Amino acid sequence: MAGYLTDTFGNPSSIHAAGQEARRALDRARDRVAAAIGARGEEIVFTGSGTEADNLALIGSYLAARGRKNHLITAATEHHAILHTVETLRELGAETTLVPVDGDGRVDPEEIRRVVRPDTFLISVMAANNEIGTLAPMAEIAAVARECDVPFHTDAVQVVGAVPLHVDDPRVDMLTLTAHKFYGPKGAGALYVRRGTPLKPILHGGGQERGRRPGTENVPAIMGLAQALELAVRDMPVESARQAALRDRLITHVLAEPPGAVLNGHPTMRLPNNTNFSFPGLESDLLLVNLDLEGVAASSGSACTAGAIEPSHVLAALGGGHARAISAVRLTLGRATSAADVDSAAEILARVVHRLRD
Repeated sequence: MAGYLTDTFGNPSSIHAAGQEARRALDRARDRVAAAIGARGEEIVFTGSGTEADNLALIGSYLAARGRKNHLITAATEHHAILHTVETLRELGAETTLVPVDGDGRVDPEEIRRVVRPDTFLISVMAANNEIGTLAPMAEIAAVARECDVPFHTDAVQVVGAVPLHVDDPRVDMLTLTAHKFYGPKGAGALYVRRGTPLKPILHGGGQERGRRPGTENVPAIMGLAQALELAVRDMPVESARQAALRDRLITHVLAEPPGAVLNGHPTMRLPNNTNFSFPGLESDLLLVNLDLEGVAASSGSACTAGAIEPSHVLAALGGGHARAISAVRLTLGRATSAADVDSAAEILARVVHRLRD
């Protein structure tokens, strides 16, 4: 990225030499990102984040279909970038259906088929859940979308760079990705839009990104996105298998000690780097603070608002009860994680749980 913050500093929309040099770099980055997911360069729209890409996919599809179709289908366990956008669409007059998930967090494709209507303009289901790591049955959902002639969008932020994914297998019409999930810079994302998919811009200004996302492109961050994605795809066969083995090692440790731990999400159909456990009788915020004091950086499926713990909408949708939902802890692995790290984290977690229960 450094050279595009200094020497190659031109605006890619400018016609002078410095601008055209930046334009060529931007076009190369677009082709590199497209190649990583099996797309064409002109089908990649650069955005400022995965959240913006999700907004563009949903609201842009609604605007393109308005007056003809008015119904959107998504899942109850989607990221808030989707669910809060759905709330906005409802305020704009759209009708939406949130399909439920099973106890492992998986959507039933037949449930989607059941709720499709003649006026459905989009189906949007995330490829993998950000909290519990469960992988969606993408091929089956994509098949339902094709049979019903409805465009299919997937928030693939958690999957791209971690699990093999090609836009033609399963066939998707739009796909969201973001750089920081595969070690790229924060503040850079992209939306894949299959050629011919109806979509209107949600921002207004210049004609950048073929008129689909106006605003001067963040060339340094986009170059970082493209480079990081290439590295992630290159290393995926080895690195994802390594992380999956460590993930299973951590699951084995935690389910053995402390007693009463519950694994959230599908036991096998999950992201290679994700684990999520509940410890009924405890609360997530206390667990997280105590883990942090002992050097373990973890996150939670619940949020603390004004001193009251609200259960994660994802954990609540699994149907495991309030105690399970408010006691969830997510531990994820990465390139730097070793077997020693996993063993140490499991030992610290067991010690913290015992101390808090005492």
